[in-house]
Amino acid sequence: MVFFKNVPQSTFKHALLLGLGAFFLAILLSLVSQSLLSKVASIIPAVFLLLVIVLLGIVFDIIGTAVTKAAESAFHAKAARKIPGAKEAVLLTKNADKVASFCNDVVGDISGTLSGAIGAAIVMRLASGGLGLPEVLLSTLMTASIAGITIGGKGLGKNFALREAEAVIFKVGQALALMPKTTARSRSRKAPKRRK
Repeated sequence: MVFFKNVPQSTFKHALLLGLGAFFLAILLSLVSQSLLSKVASIIPAVFLLLVIVLLGIVFDIIGTAVTKAAESAFHAKAARKIPGAKEAVLLTKNADKVASFCNDVVGDISGTLSGAIGAAIVMRLASGGLGLPEVLLSTLMTASIAGITIGGKGLGKNFALREAEAVIFKVGQALALMPKTTARSRSRKAPKRRK
């Protein structure tokens, strides 16, 4: 109880928002992935979807690691010159704890849960397809494969993120910088012209 008394109220709000965000994001991604799996009859698209989910977790783990290592000062000069993505990179590094929590915890955990569910669905298809191997063996091999790819990928990703932290965050900033421009252009096109 003493520990919770010392925790700021903003921390509880942040944790609550992360939990709710993870809940709804997991539902959305689960519905999308299950819908895609139900529409494909072949194992190959299902394996491809599994690899995409695993890769998504690895990419966000790289971002989450890089944002904790990147120095905010590295982007100030670029932001002063109004280079696209620099302003967003500064905001990312200023909120490094929240960004890292979202990338590593929310997206990472959802990716792990979904990859396990998709892997189980693939195993059931293989077992019912008359492959001739016990379902227990297939399930074990699938779990080991997912774990190996995920852990190995994140291990390489963390090493890269720590070495190229500023470069990674700047690329993310550039990607984020494209989003407001797109919405701004669409609004300007829809806006009626003023009469003189």
